[in-house]
Amino acid sequence: MKKSIVMLASVSLPWLGSLHAEEKRPEKPNILLLLTDDLGWQDVKCYDIDDPSPYETPNIDALAKKGVMFWQGYSPTPVCASSRCAIMSGNHAARAQKTSVVGGAPPAPRTPNSRMMDPWYSGRMPADELTLAKILGQNGYTTGHSGKWHIAISHNAFPQPKDVGFDYSRSDRGSRSRMEDRLSGFATEAADDPYRLDQNGYPFHQTNEDALAFLKENKDKPFFLYYATWLVHSPIHTRSEAHLKKYAERMGVDPKDVYTREDSGQKNPFYGAMVQELDYYVGQVFDYLEKTDDPRWPGHKLSENTYIIFTSDNGGMEGNPKERYTDNNPLDRGKISAKEGGTRVPLIITGPGIASGVQTQVMANGLDFYPTILSLTGTKKPADKNLDGCDLSTLLHKDPTDASLVKDAEGKVRDTMVWHFPHGAAMESSIRMGDYKLIRKYDHVKNAATTPLQLYHLYRSENGKAVRVDIEEAKDLSATMPEKAKAMNQRLTEILTEMDASYPYYNPKTKIPLPNKDKVPEVLSQKRSEDTVEFTYQENGAKVKRADLIYTMNPGERYEEWFRAPATVVSDSKVSAKIPAGAKKFLINLIDENQFLVSYPEWKKKTGKKSH
Repeated sequence: MKKSIVMLASVSLPWLGSLHAEEKRPEKPNILLLLTDDLGWQDVKCYDIDDPSPYETPNIDALAKKGVMFWQGYSPTPVCASSRCAIMSGNHAARAQKTSVVGGAPPAPRTPNSRMMDPWYSGRMPADELTLAKILGQNGYTTGHSGKWHIAISHNAFPQPKDVGFDYSRSDRGSRSRMEDRLSGFATEAADDPYRLDQNGYPFHQTNEDALAFLKENKDKPFFLYYATWLVHSPIHTRSEAHLKKYAERMGVDPKDVYTREDSGQKNPFYGAMVQELDYYVGQVFDYLEKTDDPRWPGHKLSENTYIIFTSDNGGMEGNPKERYTDNNPLDRGKISAKEGGTRVPLIITGPGIASGVQTQVMANGLDFYPTILSLTGTKKPADKNLDGCDLSTLLHKDPTDASLVKDAEGKVRDTMVWHFPHGAAMESSIRMGDYKLIRKYDHVKNAATTPLQLYHLYRSENGKAVRVDIEEAKDLSATMPEKAKAMNQRLTEILTEMDASYPYYNPKTKIPLPNKDKVPEVLSQKRSEDTVEFTYQENGAKVKRADLIYTMNPGERYEEWFRAPATVVSDSKVSAKIPAGAKKFLINLIDENQFLVSYPEWKKKTGKKSH
C-alpha cells in the first residue's frame, strides 16, 4: 500500500512542480510600449499589400508572429506631439485642446493672405495630468523613458518625463543626430568613433543603449518602459555606408539623386536603411527580453511576463516639398492628413495569454493603450479619470478577431472613431463608423478645390471578415449617399461638441473675397481694473458669439507659452474677462457668428518654431 502511494506521488511531482511555477507567476507583468516616429503602415514588411516593399524588417515581422497584428490600427492624431499626449494621458486630442505640434500661441493666419487660421491649442500636456507613468508608479511599477519626448512646446520645454511620473529618462538622439553631409562621414570601426560600427555593421545608437540600460537595471522589478525611438523621423540619413549602398542597388537609384514627392514609390535608399536599422535596434530589445532570466520568476524569461505594444505615432511621412521619404500607397496621403495614410499605423501586441500568429481586422487606436495597460497590470482606474479609448484586454486574451469584445465605457460595442485636425493645409476632422469614413473639410467656403464632406466606403463586412473596398479613399460617395454623409457628419458634430473641440477661424485680413468678411466686429478700446479687463467693440453686421482672453505668464522667454481663458460677452458692445493670476500680457479674441476671428491687439504669427 505504501509502495503504491509513493509511486503515485512520484508520477505526480512534475505536474505539481509545473503548477507551483504557474502559481509563482508575478502578479504585475512588465510593459514595453515601443513607439516609433513617422513609421508608415507600408514601411513594415509584414504589412505588405499590393506592391512589395523593398525594406527589411525581420525582427518586427517575427514579433507579429508572436502575438496579434492589427490591420486596422490607428494613431490618435496624424501628427506626433498630439498623439504622444493622447497616448500618455488617455485623453482625445480634441478634449485636451492638444491637436497638433508646438501650440501655446495666439491664433494667427499662417500668412497674411491665408483664408483661415488654426484655433488656439495647448502647447503641452499639463504637468498635473494622471499619466500612464504616474498611475503605474502608484501601483508599484518602475517607469522608464528612452528617446523622443515632445509632449511640450519643444523637446526640452516643461514638462519633461520626470515631471509627469517617469523614474528614468534619457533623450539622447544617438545616431539620429544630424549629419553635416549624408553622402560622407559615415561611421567606421575605429574605437574613437562615437558611432562606431558593431560586429554586424550597425552604427552605435545611444537611444537603444539607454532603453537596454533601463531593462538591465530594473529587470528585478515590475517595469514600464516607454521606448520612443527617433527612427524613422527626419533627418533622412544613415551612418552606414554599406546599408546605403545596399538599398541604392536594390532600388536602382543613385544616392546623389533626390526623388521629389511627385515621384511615387519607395525609392529613397537613406530611408530604406533607416527602416532596417530601426528593426535591428528594436530587435536587440526583443532579444534581450527573450534571453534574459526573469529574477521575479525563476526558470522563466522576461519575455514570458512582458506585454509589448509596438506601433507608430502617426502615419508615414511621405516627404517634404524637396524630397520623397517613403510612399504609403495604397493609402492616400500621409502624416499631417486625416486620410488613411496619415492615421493608419502598424500595431502589434504580444504578451502573456495572448495567442500567437493572429491577424485581425478589428479597429484599434493608440487611445486604447491606457485603459488596456491598466487592465493588463491590475491597476485601478480612478473614478474621476477620463479615458477616451477602449480596453482591449478581453479582445487580446479571448478572441482578437471578434470586434464585439471591444466595448466603450457604457458597455456598447465600439464601431466609431474620430480624429480632429483643424490645422495647416488640412483643416479637417474625420469619423470612422463601421465600414465607412467621412472627412469634414473646414476650408471649403468659396474654395472650388474642396468639398465640405467626403465619404468613403473602406471595407465591406461579410461573415465577420472585412473585405477591402476603397482603403485608397479614391471614390467620394458624398454626392451619391448624401443621407449617409449627413448622418455621419451629425455624429461627428455630437462627439466633438461633447469634447468642447476648437475649430479653425476665417481670416478677416485676407484679400481673398469671403462672404461676410465686411461684417466683422471692431474692437474700440480696452480698460483694466485690478484683475478684470473690459473691451468695447462695434458690431458691423455680425454678432459676436464667443470671446477668449489669450494670455501669457512668461512673455519674451525662450519657451513663451500662451493660454486661453473664457471671456464674457456682456452686451452687443462690451466684453469682460477676469485676468488669471500671473498673467503678464494678454489680448482678446472675438469670434463672430460667421467664424471670423478678430484679435486685439492684433497678433502676428511668430516664425522659427518647427514641428518635429
